[in-house]
Amino acid sequence: MNRHQLLRSLHRLTRPRTYLETGVNLGHSLALSRVPSIGVDPAFTVRAELQADVHLARTTSDEFFARRRPLAHLPVGVLDLAFVDGMHLAEYALRDVVAVERFTLPTSVVVLDDMLPRTVEEADRKRRTHMWTGDVYKAAEALRRLRPDLLVLDVDTQPTGTCVVLFPDATRGGVLEGYDEWLADAVVPDPQDVPDHVLRRTRAVDPERLLASPGWARLPELRGEVRPGDSGPVREAFADLVQEAAALSG
Repeated sequence: MNRHQLLRSLHRLTRPRTYLETGVNLGHSLALSRVPSIGVDPAFTVRAELQADVHLARTTSDEFFARRRPLAHLPVGVLDLAFVDGMHLAEYALRDVVAVERFTLPTSVVVLDDMLPRTVEEADRKRRTHMWTGDVYKAAEALRRLRPDLLVLDVDTQPTGTCVVLFPDATRGGVLEGYDEWLADAVVPDPQDVPDHVLRRTRAVDPERLLASPGWARLPELRGEVRPGDSGPVREAFADLVQEAAALSG
């Protein structure tokens, strides 16, 4: 399964009311959406046919989320599904996740691309290979360390892996405590010290197993029941994935 197949399945299962992605490029992932959407990219060249009500913002994600009302285009001020696929550097990906979280419910789902480089060279911060992930995998590591309340699952999609983040908490107001200290340690010269479990995908969940969770069917109805900061019911719905993450990390 590749990233677009995973995204297509998540659109179907989660039945989002809204969708946002950073890193539009040619528009192939944005073309999967059928709901009011936002695409953010300073240099997009959309070639895919878009079949949704889409606002394309030709700007950086930092600038976009600094706007007074970045989600003004959407019918509700909540992002039910978001896809982070912009700059292939860990600090940019992490900032995008934190920015998106400001506009979430505990039922929202955030997906990150290019999380499982296959070689150390693919993970270089400076691009040297045709296929390039950069060091985005560090963003998932940062979330697990700095935000243990989140469920952060690497997913074994082809070719370069994805990551699904569950239980976001908008009450944190876009603040990630410990970010500056993490950044000082994370930004280092190439080659990157890529963990073996990332290269070998030994802690990544199978995408079919991820999608088989009964929690997805509960998300749409839970949207009307939970409030920001109240992830308990959603966590209970995804108890199987919580256990899966614990088993993989152990």
